[in-house]
Amino acid sequence: MVWSPFRRRRTAPGLPLPGRCASGRHVLATERLLLFTPRTRLDVVAALAASADAEAQRWLGTQADEVVPDAGTRRALLAWRPAGDDGRRIPRALAEPYTPAPDDPLLLVCVRRSDLSYAGALELQHRAGELGGWLAPGCRGQGLGGELFRAGLELAHTHLGLVTVRAGAEPGNTASRRALARAGFAPDQGPRRHTLPDGRVVDAVWHRHDTAAAGRCH
Repeated sequence: MVWSPFRRRRTAPGLPLPGRCASGRHVLATERLLLFTPRTRLDVVAALAASADAEAQRWLGTQADEVVPDAGTRRALLAWRPAGDDGRRIPRALAEPYTPAPDDPLLLVCVRRSDLSYAGALELQHRAGELGGWLAPGCRGQGLGGELFRAGLELAHTHLGLVTVRAGAEPGNTASRRALARAGFAPDQGPRRHTLPDGRVVDAVWHRHDTAAAGRCH
């Protein structure tokens, strides 16, 4: 986990398509993941559920009001498919449309292309150029972290026009540091201590990726 401040005939009916970004909404795809701006409250809550277990929170330190504390609730949320694309009717409260605010960090929920299960999320502080991300428990240890962060670089460099992207992690978070390296990040200088959203102060190492060909998707 890194801090932040299709195959149902290639894509599934109703899911956004890569290359069809709109103002404030982005879509990307890797070999095994589809990533998109959340469309419903379910997308947002499932993204939070993917990071709310103890293993993830050891590194992320999310604020208490953004954590899904009950393990059974987390499993139930992650068992849904985006916006009921598996044919099941989702509760009305979770089906409400989600509209990101202009100053919020840019959140992309990700799903596996093989079965459309929720797989995690990316979060980009676009003003600071700082990237974070996480994977759901069932998606860890499979090399998906490198894909996740490569998608984050694509989002930052070719969708938002950012020349430089940075990411921070604890020195002992070897899984995330390996994933960042696989995505192409290089070690960088930065503050040696970092304050997590829950107030914990931890040791920090920083990573950086630059491009000479930044662009925007619209």
